[in-house]
Amino acid sequence: MQKRILVVDDDTMNLMRTKLILGEDYDVIFASSGMEALDTLKNEEVDLVLLDIEMPELNGIETFRRMKDFAAEVPVIFLTASGLEDDVINAIRLGAVNYLKKPFRPQELKKRVAQEFEKQ
Repeated sequence: MQKRILVVDDDTMNLMRTKLILGEDYDVIFASSGMEALDTLKNEEVDLVLLDIEMPELNGIETFRRMKDFAAEVPVIFLTASGLEDDVINAIRLGAVNYLKKPFRPQELKKRVAQEFEKQ
């Protein structure tokens, strides 16, 4: 059975790009907001979350904090366009398994996802 990845990003182009990169090897599902991501995680089996930090209403850091209440075992890789080191440091401190700076190279995303699934 294919591993399922939830991609959370408020930018539709980023969602589509990620699906193009990972869709051949994984079951890729989307959420366009933090609240939608939390609902998805409550109702569906997910093996990995790719989570954008900069989103309106509920940013990635706060989404990650909230998901820990009921989906703490699901690994999270943050995707960020932010150049702020504090964002990355906060994400890692909270328990993110990795992060990637946008724009990322497709092979780098594939590599990080594969590495995380090898650990499981």
